[in-house]
Amino acid sequence: MALLLCLSCAAQDKTAQKFSATINKTTAYKHLSVLASDEYEGRETGKKGAWMAADYIKKYFKGLGLQGPVNGDYFQPIDMVTYDMSNMAFSLNGQAREYGKDFVISTSTVGMGGFKFNAAEVVFAGYGLDKEGYNDFKGIDIAGKVVMIFAAGDPTLKGGIVPPPADRAARRKAMLSAQNKIQYLIDHQAVAVIQIDPYLDHITEDMKAAYAGAGQPMLKTPESTARMQKMKSLPSIRITTALANEILKGGNTTVEALQEKIVSAVKPASQVLKADVAGAAVKEEQKVRAENVLGFMEGSDPVLKAEILVVTGHYDHIGLTTSGTDKVNNGADDDGSGTTGVLMLAEAFTKAKKAGKGPKRSILFMTVVGEEKGLLGSEWYSEHPVFPLEKTITDLNIDMIGRVDKAHESSPEYIYIIGSDMLSSDLNRIGIKANEDYIKMNLDMMYNNRTDPNQFYYRSDHYNFAKHGIPVIFYFSGVHEDYHQPGDEVSKINFDLLSKRAQLVYYTAWELANGSNRPVVDKNDDGSPKK
Repeated sequence: MALLLCLSCAAQDKTAQKFSATINKTTAYKHLSVLASDEYEGRETGKKGAWMAADYIKKYFKGLGLQGPVNGDYFQPIDMVTYDMSNMAFSLNGQAREYGKDFVISTSTVGMGGFKFNAAEVVFAGYGLDKEGYNDFKGIDIAGKVVMIFAAGDPTLKGGIVPPPADRAARRKAMLSAQNKIQYLIDHQAVAVIQIDPYLDHITEDMKAAYAGAGQPMLKTPESTARMQKMKSLPSIRITTALANEILKGGNTTVEALQEKIVSAVKPASQVLKADVAGAAVKEEQKVRAENVLGFMEGSDPVLKAEILVVTGHYDHIGLTTSGTDKVNNGADDDGSGTTGVLMLAEAFTKAKKAGKGPKRSILFMTVVGEEKGLLGSEWYSEHPVFPLEKTITDLNIDMIGRVDKAHESSPEYIYIIGSDMLSSDLNRIGIKANEDYIKMNLDMMYNNRTDPNQFYYRSDHYNFAKHGIPVIFYFSGVHEDYHQPGDEVSKINFDLLSKRAQLVYYTAWELANGSNRPVVDKNDDGSPKK
């Protein structure tokens, strides 16, 4: 037993241990209690709370003495925009209707500048389908016309009339399938489409935003600009069942009667309705302030300092909600905990460097924005790297390390490790050894595969490094009941576990920054051996 203990001691680096002391629950609470406070309003990308978080991190990096590597600054500005809708209007027989109550307009189908139309009649075209054995458009010319269809359903399939989707994912899927119908109408030169959408009969504020795509940020690139300019658009207005029935009065029928007639006979009931309709909206590009926050530490070795280890965590979250009494999605775990981890590692390595024990390789501590909007900040960095990607040896990404999921309630000393062996056997070995030597935590590999139904390997910022062939480790404590809810509060964070998990990242980073060789990339993106 004594020999085993001695061997264990020999495997540990006393210098690394000395400077790990700053990674503790007191320091973690100091940072997280600020970043996940109500004052920061959930840190939504492009909003005040995210800017406050970016400023806090920048000030901290600067105070540590880290370099600002973006032309002397700590901010890497991102070309991010939204395409916002305004002045949305729809009227029937001269009577204006209320946006969000009677109708919504989908921004994704509207071209730049917006639209304006009016017509004295509406072509009702059932489910908007043209398929073998069934054609809602047979014998109807829709060129230059306003067309009204059911937003979802297919009378040729079992069930025919589909109920409104029960959740956001199902709604998005239904909306995506509707794009084929929209394309048909565009190809046949319709002026606009009115979609009868029963889901609007009980619409909430969150649903209004989801339908309209209000304020959804995206990266502005030459490619995206070209796509926007080439996009064939068609004004798409979704209306409630009640408003649809008012339009259908011109044909002495109702939504329910038409659905029953079409589905029971599996025959179209298309017709022209007398109804004065008009619609309008303005669509404009708005610049979004968004930045990654970078703090750089140059390595001490004259040769190895050209190689960069990157440590990441996303500082953004999902902002405010419109429902309930607690309207702040604080994002304490997601990903205030990971951002806190990055800050603590930066402090530990800074103290080591000031004591003359700095890392041989350079380290980039980077907190990214826009993760919740589609990994936008890390995508921007990977396409506009401050340091060459070929010199980037690894990304250690920390995203949610402060809670315990249901699978580990009885054994909370764990962390999920994702991606460590996807590209590099070396990196996997280094990560496992760091845990064995210092932390001795359960490294759960349950999600460490490309076929995991949750697709966690593709869902955080490490993936934007992995897709460029850079080895990664994603540290993650799993999803909990407060995921993307206002309940993700500082009071529910296990700070002992947060700091212990962050120490694991630190010891792994220490070995990577000081090891003789960078991790060899010996696997292809599909996991096959590299030749």
